[in-house]
Amino acid sequence: MKDPQTLVDERGELWLALATLWRENEPRESDYARMIEVIERHDLSLEQLEWIFRLELAPVLARQQMSVTDSWRDVDEHRLLRQLVTHNRRLHGWRKGFWTLFSGLTTMLTRARWNTLMTRLMVARGQQPPH
Repeated sequence: MKDPQTLVDERGELWLALATLWRENEPRESDYARMIEVIERHDLSLEQLEWIFRLELAPVLARQQMSVTDSWRDVDEHRLLRQLVTHNRRLHGWRKGFWTLFSGLTTMLTRARWNTLMTRLMVARGQQPPH
């Protein structure tokens, strides 16, 4: 199990960039460009990104998205990183199976944005996006 600082060092920038997908407002062109820039620095495959989206991010950010009291304008990045680190340090055994099983539900509200991002990423990589 990775220590919290290692998780933040390895994933923090990526997690915060991709958290944009869960905001109330549709991401802007500049948001998509920033996410792609960060993704490319991490040199991850589309499959690896899908699992990060489904297992590392969605369980935490879907709760944030559904919360009536929290506003994305007031998101404390340090608090969000702590929540993501806590979740990811516990993501093994039955919890991993649970979140894999329910990832369709936790990604449902963000799936269209994710698909847009993945299409743009494929174009940026010179790959043919699916039609």
